[in-house]
Amino acid sequence: MTNRKTIITAALLAVLLAGCAATEQEQRAGTGALIGAGAGALAGQAIGRNTASTVVGAGAGALLGAVVGTATTPQSSQYCRYRRPDGTIYTARC
Repeated sequence: MTNRKTIITAALLAVLLAGCAATEQEQRAGTGALIGAGAGALAGQAIGRNTASTVVGAGAGALLGAVVGTATTPQSSQYCRYRRPDGTIYTARC
């Protein structure tokens, strides 16, 4: 029961922190890490059938997911976001 509470708490914390990301790249890295950790935990459990394998799979999946999320972020270096005096935001060439 304690392990289940720990896993649920960690998952909720990861979701909350991923929502606080400021840039699209950070959001994609957080989402990739979260999805990767879940997939890695499932794969680790299926392969090793023990807690250590599940934890290693979750860690490896989170790392790989964050890398993929970061690498697949579209690069839009030609445009920047600016704020007008009235507070609205617009995009224009840098």
